[in-house]
Amino acid sequence: MDNDVKRILVIRYRFIGDTLLTVPFLRNLRYAYPDAQIDMLVAPVSGDIIKECPYVDNFLYFDTTRKHRYEHNGGEKKTFWSYVKLLREKKYDKAYVLKRSLSSAFLAFAAGIKKRIGFNTEGRAIFLTKRVPYNNDRHEVECFLDVLRADNIEIRDDYLENWIKEEEYSKVNEVLKSYNIENEKKVLVHATSGNHKKEWSKENFAEIIKYLSNEKNIQVIYTGTENDRMTYEQIEALIKGSLAVKPINLCGKLTLRESLALTEKCDLIVGCDSGNLHMAASVGTQAIGIYGPMDTNKWRPWGKNAKIITADIPCRPCSLKKKCKFNYGCLTKISPDMIKKAIDEVL
Repeated sequence: MDNDVKRILVIRYRFIGDTLLTVPFLRNLRYAYPDAQIDMLVAPVSGDIIKECPYVDNFLYFDTTRKHRYEHNGGEKKTFWSYVKLLREKKYDKAYVLKRSLSSAFLAFAAGIKKRIGFNTEGRAIFLTKRVPYNNDRHEVECFLDVLRADNIEIRDDYLENWIKEEEYSKVNEVLKSYNIENEKKVLVHATSGNHKKEWSKENFAEIIKYLSNEKNIQVIYTGTENDRMTYEQIEALIKGSLAVKPINLCGKLTLRESLALTEKCDLIVGCDSGNLHMAASVGTQAIGIYGPMDTNKWRPWGKNAKIITADIPCRPCSLKKKCKFNYGCLTKISPDMIKKAIDEVL
């Protein structure tokens, strides 16, 4: 460990789940450098999921692309070189490049940061001063911690956590009170993902919602952006007959942070492979995750409160690295009955 390090930059922008999984890394980094300034470069919107993290002094928002549908914050798009200039001005002593792209390592290099530690991926070794092997078979949390281990930093613990402000709780309590469901059993159903190829079918989710409402008498809630609202309307249109407990669609009505507070107040989340499962893990909420092409050893919710449902087919996980020849059987072979059974076991 370098005792002369005063300013540290952590680079991990893009995606809610990936951002959340850095928390054990950040906490152990803070153990090692209790007096250093630790800043983190995150993406708009998704970076807010840990903005109350006490282990980070400042969050910098990296906004050069609008490719991801959940990272549009309405702000002015900036250039890559504007961030090079910004980081140069801040005079960081060390950077941990947790993002695996070539451009992220080049950013730290171009910013003149002398010590640059990161994964030896995408041919970017030339831009790093300490190169860490990336293990595709290890959970992402462990991979992040491997970066600290390679820098001779002791790992004291590896649990996930999050922090919710009182005003975020208050907003959620107001919403629950307005529907008179403060004391009702609540299940969050999340049917969307940043990548549509990881989504279970609308018809299957319709079966689960009907089961929760009519057979379990449980309040179903949806959250997401305003753009997600139509997905749940389409799902409900597939349900034949009436529902005993009408689901509540809160898409577009809560911020990401308020959705986190709501997740903590729910008894269970049932959802496809997305950042929402990691949100649940960060606040200790039980989760049932429906996983298709991605490797659950690497991307499952971190902790003990998740039940993962997969289909036993030989081509999974492919991690979406090749074109599917089997019509995404890894998802289509997961039946509603499998999820109903998991719900019965959890609830």
